[in-house]
Amino acid sequence: MAHTELYLRERRAIEDMLNAKMPIAEIADRLSRGASTI
Repeated sequence: MAHTELYLRERRAIEDMLNAKMPIAEIADRLSRGASTI
């Protein structure tokens, strides 16, 4: 898998979803990223 960095908008979306107590696996699915990236 190629290394790609998270965009600022993705980081903000992750922050919002984590604050909403969303599971990491669901966040990863929504952003099409691996759970380890989150």
